[in-house]
Amino acid sequence: MTTPARLTPELRDSAFRWIADDADPEARTELQAVLARAMGGEEAAVAELTDRMAGPLEFGTAGLRGPVRAGPNGMNLAVVIRTTAGVAAWLDRHGHTGATVVVGRDARHGSEAFAAAAADVLTAAGFDVRVLPRPLPTPVLAFAARHFGAAAAIQITASHNPPADNGYKLYDDTAVQIVPPADGEIEAAIEAVPAAVSVPRAPGATPLGEDVVRAYLSRVAALPAGQHRDLRVAATALHGVGADVLRAALHEAGFTDVHLVAEQAAPDPDFPTVSFPNPEEPGVTDLLLALAVEVAADIAIALDPDADRCALGVADAHGAWRMLRGDESGVLLGEHILSTLDKTVVPDPLVATTIVSSSMLAGIARAHGARFAQTLTGFKWLARAGTGLVFAYEEALGLCVNPGFVRDKDGIAAAVLACDLAATLKAQGQSLLDALDTLAARHGVHLTDQISLRVTDLDRIGRLMAELRAAPPTELAGQPVTSEDLLPEADVLRLNGTGARVVIRPSGTEPKLKAYLEVTEPATAETGLAPARKRANERLTTLRAEVHTLFGMHARR
Repeated sequence: MTTPARLTPELRDSAFRWIADDADPEARTELQAVLARAMGGEEAAVAELTDRMAGPLEFGTAGLRGPVRAGPNGMNLAVVIRTTAGVAAWLDRHGHTGATVVVGRDARHGSEAFAAAAADVLTAAGFDVRVLPRPLPTPVLAFAARHFGAAAAIQITASHNPPADNGYKLYDDTAVQIVPPADGEIEAAIEAVPAAVSVPRAPGATPLGEDVVRAYLSRVAALPAGQHRDLRVAATALHGVGADVLRAALHEAGFTDVHLVAEQAAPDPDFPTVSFPNPEEPGVTDLLLALAVEVAADIAIALDPDADRCALGVADAHGAWRMLRGDESGVLLGEHILSTLDKTVVPDPLVATTIVSSSMLAGIARAHGARFAQTLTGFKWLARAGTGLVFAYEEALGLCVNPGFVRDKDGIAAAVLACDLAATLKAQGQSLLDALDTLAARHGVHLTDQISLRVTDLDRIGRLMAELRAAPPTELAGQPVTSEDLLPEADVLRLNGTGARVVIRPSGTEPKLKAYLEVTEPATAETGLAPARKRANERLTTLRAEVHTLFGMHARR
């Protein structure tokens, strides 16, 4: 029999303290209501209060993220104020007192108030704070950080998380998202911050004009290397902040035949047509692909809500549309960049991807005499892959085609360059799928897939990882595999076999345990691609089933 949840004196007192210290009257009232129900013996309220007080939020793969709600384990004014005060103390400690900090935001619930609070805390701490003029894509904030030589930049966004969430993304003086040990130092600084109600705040931040957006658009429009612009584009911003900037970037680059999904073009924090605004999720791009059919588009483009991710849709020879996987988009754009690169400008180019992405980029790099690097997941690592970086991507639709002025993934710039490639291929009577066939013929068939186990109890992920480490499989898909544990550097377990690979890790942004699968098959001129694809598909099907079983077997323990 399950023991009923009980309100402990410790939980009650910590909630009282948080309420007393909160700087937001509405949040105080919200948490008081939950506490009152819990004190009245309501089990659901006790569980909710326990969850709300289980914080603080921690810096994950892409900063802080959590539901917009009162309490330390949520995104709210008190958390933003104390986080920003910790960031200010950290900047002071590293010699950036009075330096420039740029603040931006998306259009999610709470974003405007959170961005204003962050700007006020930094202004009171003596920093030169500059605020983007309106809700804008995260890549514009990353551009502004470098454009202004900022010591730090903050974007209030939860990217592609569910509508109830918001987040806090932090860039350092290299205009790249923070990495250890900075995250730990900042969390320690936050812990030393007094109650939110006691943190000084002051108006006076400098509002930026549209000049910064125009400067970004000018750089993006210069990316295409081809001369062809005959292309019809269907696109969606998924209720996020990317529609206007995407259209402007495409038009400035010469792609003027652009059709937006009307129902998803305006920013809307409720995301009424999608429950999970991630282009990778099934059904999320249905309206986009329907529009592509309706307007007879040549390419379909889906941005995520803060426009740092870009998904590409294509039609096959029979007119059936599908979205490309992140690995497919990644190798296409990697090949395009390396094949059009001016090596007098970048004589020793570097391309990079992550340990969970397709291995094809390594072969593409070798073919072009370029260096290749593999990093941990997250653009905070990819952007630091090394000197001469000209392209980086991760399989989760993150594409950096412009590291010279945005040291992060950039869905807007990726969309423009994808249109450049598609228009060039169209002029040659080819498609993006034809280009993928060419790459497979040169470098072998590389098929990837992903399996996710979504959980409600985050502790379950730790238990599953421990169990897998204690008893990793020794064979998958009929092939022996060896296990490689990346602890303590990363919470990752790799299973490597001949022509097959599985990488298992907890998600850094969602309550999921993820497995990333890849199989490779060489293609020969004699037999062509079809037999190699058939073998690869069969092996991937077997591998997928075995990993499902592996997750299920451990989940039942």
